[in-house]
Amino acid sequence: MCRLFVGARSDLWESQTRSIRMDGMVTSVRLEKSFWMVLEEIAERDSMNVPQLLHQLYNESLDEGHDIGNFTSFLRVCCMRYIDLRLHGLVHQTIAGSTLPVEEVLSREGEIYARRTARQSGADRSH
Repeated sequence: MCRLFVGARSDLWESQTRSIRMDGMVTSVRLEKSFWMVLEEIAERDSMNVPQLLHQLYNESLDEGHDIGNFTSFLRVCCMRYIDLRLHGLVHQTIAGSTLPVEEVLSREGEIYARRTARQSGADRSH
């Protein structure tokens, strides 16, 4: 199994820094190329460019009361969640293909997470 990951193109984990203007200030975001590729897909899906997506994610996170002390970690988790939601059929690559309301997606994601956590707890107890 490791060969599957080790054999990937090495440029996928090369870091890229992009400067983005948010609320009148320029900030730099450094992520691996594979994460930028996912962010580009999400932005395209939502008819935005990447700077617009990041600005919206940042502002909506603040509106929800989240502490965005490590914005790059937040973005990596967003990318992983997007891929996971796609794998489970909860979001689609295009808006046109999406039919579930956001609250239902979050609820179903919570159920998936709970099952994973329960399996992991069982595996931890058996070792």
